[in-house]
Amino acid sequence: MLLLALIPAQGAARTAEPDTALSASDGPPTSGGLPYVQCVPYARLVSGIRIYGDAHTWWEQAAGRYARGMRPKVNAVMTFQPHGAMQLGHVAVVSRILDSRTVLLRHANWSLIGGRRGQLEDNVRAVDVSANNDWSEVRVWYAPLGDLGTTRWPLSGFIYNRAPSANERLAVLASAETPRKANYASQIGPDFLDGIAAEAPAAHVLRQPTVRTQVARNDLRPGAQDPIGRIILSRLR
Repeated sequence: MLLLALIPAQGAARTAEPDTALSASDGPPTSGGLPYVQCVPYARLVSGIRIYGDAHTWWEQAAGRYARGMRPKVNAVMTFQPHGAMQLGHVAVVSRILDSRTVLLRHANWSLIGGRRGQLEDNVRAVDVSANNDWSEVRVWYAPLGDLGTTRWPLSGFIYNRAPSANERLAVLASAETPRKANYASQIGPDFLDGIAAEAPAAHVLRQPTVRTQVARNDLRPGAQDPIGRIILSRLR
């Protein structure tokens, strides 16, 4: 009974053990001298998805290489968007699906455990709190609270460890070929026409005729200062 009481009900949180795939080079060591494990190498190790780089780049990097979607599946990588102080995003691996809104995660460098970051958490809860149950926002277990954290974290979606379907590849190609609108901001203000008067018609402009000969005879008078008009008039007489 004593041993059972020592097992956390929410899931196991543990410090990182030495592992060539989780080297200390992925982050600075903690003050206690224990390896500091970042979320990216741990998610890569657990899921088998071979993507490198900051967590917020995983979703775009997966396009055309791995299948993506908005539904959790076991061993899929849940990708978090940068939000608030979490500027580099986050990735976690789904270890179990409990219901349509609840999954268990395996991830690293999320909770402060024993006052230290860079540690691993296995089988901790994440709950979909989106209005439409589309997994666009989640709340995640936070060890210092002993409960779900209060922040609603935005997700990009899930990356699955399989090749994308033909339709998914075509969608990626189509989106890549669609030109993006340039972020152009006009430097012309709304008052750029202020002070400019409307152009008045010139005195020699002809009235709209109803009959061509009437124009020549009535509007192009011999005394007018219009040499071209006089030539036309002489040929019409």
